[in-house]
Amino acid sequence: MKNKAKIVATLGPSSSDKKTMIAMAKAGLNVFRVNFSHGDHATHRKTIRLAKEINEELDTNLAVLADLQGPKLRIGDVKEDQFLEKGGILEFTKEPCLGDVTRVHMNYEQFAQDVKVGERILLDDGKLLLNITETNSVDSVKAEVIQGGHLKSKKGVNLPNTKISLPCLTPKDLADLEVALEEKVEWIGLSFVRNSDDVQQLKDLIAKRNSPAKVVSKIEKPEAVLDIENILKVTDAAMVARGDLGVEVPMQSVPLIQKMIVEKCHMYAKPVIIATQMMETMIDSMTPTRAEVNDVANSVLDGADAVMLSGETSVGQFPVEVIETMSKIISHIEATVDVKPKRDGMPTEKNDRYITDSICYNASKIADQTDAMAILSMTHSGYTAFQIASHRPTTNIVALTSNKTILNMVSLIWGVQAFYYNKMESTDQTFSDIEKIIKDKGIVSSGDIIVNIASMPIQEKGTTNMLKVSEIK
Repeated sequence: MKNKAKIVATLGPSSSDKKTMIAMAKAGLNVFRVNFSHGDHATHRKTIRLAKEINEELDTNLAVLADLQGPKLRIGDVKEDQFLEKGGILEFTKEPCLGDVTRVHMNYEQFAQDVKVGERILLDDGKLLLNITETNSVDSVKAEVIQGGHLKSKKGVNLPNTKISLPCLTPKDLADLEVALEEKVEWIGLSFVRNSDDVQQLKDLIAKRNSPAKVVSKIEKPEAVLDIENILKVTDAAMVARGDLGVEVPMQSVPLIQKMIVEKCHMYAKPVIIATQMMETMIDSMTPTRAEVNDVANSVLDGADAVMLSGETSVGQFPVEVIETMSKIISHIEATVDVKPKRDGMPTEKNDRYITDSICYNASKIADQTDAMAILSMTHSGYTAFQIASHRPTTNIVALTSNKTILNMVSLIWGVQAFYYNKMESTDQTFSDIEKIIKDKGIVSSGDIIVNIASMPIQEKGTTNMLKVSEIK
């Protein structure tokens, strides 16, 4: 049986060749992440097309997550072997230069205008800490080193006390978005979300392009944590991006924020990804630390839909092995513990989706009560797959669709397996066909109970309004 919690892995120099990508897919990967913070458009297009090629060759439904950089602040290139000493003064300038321990380029034009004396600068995920001592409000900021260390090229900059004036979608993001939509990716990652308006802006741009791509809102700023419920009402999925989040808020707050976001995502039937430093040791080592094993296991126990690898697969030495290791951890946890959401989940709000939501809820309950082997859902938007998965039934969740984008997109959702089906001639014929499909795939056997949900009449592809319990012949 396939793992229910999914694996997202970032592609990069270590993993963007076809041979490695195929090996990663076979090792248990579900979603390829393409990080638009690095690389050029030609490289990204090639990578995305390789992912689609692999789907065709292996008969898989792997999704692509195009992760936009957002207003990520970075320093420029730095000379080799630069070490910042405590008490030293480092100047940040918008003038391009090769950085050293006295001066670095900052890619943020309004930096000198936005910051104030006394505010803090964190570099390289908080490894370096500086305190601003001077700004000319034009093009130069000086800061004293409070916590020193190695200064490296193109490292991220966090300003936990500063309100930055950059929009959530930068001109670079808009250009990157065009590429991602042209290449028909299934998921778009939105970085440094602050509120629901940021998410809605991206969704409107996607809608204007008539694209079915879904949005993953990356929660990595304190403003987003405060506005989480409004964000979840408009987004399609969320990511707990612990790297920047752990710098922007006190690090000791991150574990409880993670658990809170997972619970809220279950409530709103939105997939949630746990990301950053899951198996960081495996960048250079074949073996993870016990703390990392615990971290992956606890993320699965919390009810995450997916866990994500970043540097481990993009620049690490063992991109395939780390996926194999993560898959083993997930498999063991799921074989041992039945993860259930911390709420009943019965629909109470009488909205346009009330009937569908009620059917998905009851399908999950009935499947558990009857020890059904599978819940089968005919879906044209993926909505029922999201809903059923949010209830975390113990059985298999099988989505059948004629939409190939949806086929790949649901690969991110907990417990969902998807298959292509496009006949829709009659209800009886459709049910007979899909039972044969899942029997041939080894998901069910003769005598197994299954729960079917669909819209009636089936040819109209309307709102889900039917639930049927049957036995496989």
